[in-house]
Amino acid sequence: MGNVRLQGVTKTYPNGTLAVHPTSIDIADGELIVLVGPSGCGKSTLLRMVAGLEEITGGTVTIGGRAVNDLDPAERDIAMVFQNYALYPHMTVYKNMAYGLKNRGKPKAEIDEKVRAAAEMLNLTDYLDRKPSQLSGGQRQRVAMGRAIVREPALFLFDEPLSNLDAKLRNQMRVEIRALQRRIGVTSIYVTHDQVEAMTMADRIVVLNGGRIEQIGTPAEIYRQPASTFVASFMGAPPMNLVPADYSGNGSVRVCGTELPLGRSADYRGAVSLGVRPEDVDLATGAGDGPALPFDLHLVEELGAHRLLHGKVHAHPFVVNVHNATALSEGRMYLRVAPGNLHMFAPDSGRRI
Repeated sequence: MGNVRLQGVTKTYPNGTLAVHPTSIDIADGELIVLVGPSGCGKSTLLRMVAGLEEITGGTVTIGGRAVNDLDPAERDIAMVFQNYALYPHMTVYKNMAYGLKNRGKPKAEIDEKVRAAAEMLNLTDYLDRKPSQLSGGQRQRVAMGRAIVREPALFLFDEPLSNLDAKLRNQMRVEIRALQRRIGVTSIYVTHDQVEAMTMADRIVVLNGGRIEQIGTPAEIYRQPASTFVASFMGAPPMNLVPADYSGNGSVRVCGTELPLGRSADYRGAVSLGVRPEDVDLATGAGDGPALPFDLHLVEELGAHRLLHGKVHAHPFVVNVHNATALSEGRMYLRVAPGNLHMFAPDSGRRI
């Protein structure tokens, strides 16, 4: 079993810097968890503590029901895939993939069987006799993954494995990694700063900020019900629009004189940050019937099938995502938002209301 449990795991450096606040996460056997957040948020430090590459200051890491705090990395039954591949340049693909098994004293027949099975799975059979310098970036990353697969570990750890690849290859490789992980069913922890990678690959996402967990949830939960303004702003491309507003408890929220129906009640009164996803609005050229936000269009960004409309709502920056066939007019337009698509956050704490 490759279930993983982090209980109150912390990291404090000798100078007193608290890099990772007490963190608790339960990861089910076969689950792919993505740790995502900006640089310096503690995601790689957390991964390295699970791997045994970073000393744990407090708390417990358990893999397969066994506490591993005091175990060396080689004793934790893990395999790690790095962003720089970490391949031996003088060895062939075959020898790179077989190296770990050979060091563990596995029989030659078993090594050959596992290496060739992994190579076939990763479309590397024709490259087994080549050196890493003769491979593309994507092929090198496959070799690194193959080296991890042949070990049949209880846990895969991925430390930003796609960050050195170009955009097209990143898109291809993230699909391949996700399909491969589902196929072999190994529990995996994947670190990235790219929210698109997180959304497209994860069973669940852990959003980190300043060494703390902001939210844990499925990609849909993280996107549709962000727990804070940080999550709302970080997860989404473009991010959620946030504008100042007021909530009086009467079932509607006021944005600079415009009353929008909230569709629910909240035990809160006062100023709020009102959140709206760029795609969750209906665009109209006239005010028409019903409440609508005035939108002054400044710039149209063409993205092929869609357009991003950059403008302002009551002097506050606002982005709208529309289909490329949407008719546009110069000057002022109006935005209608369904009550279920409005999100309120406390302006002081940033937490969801």
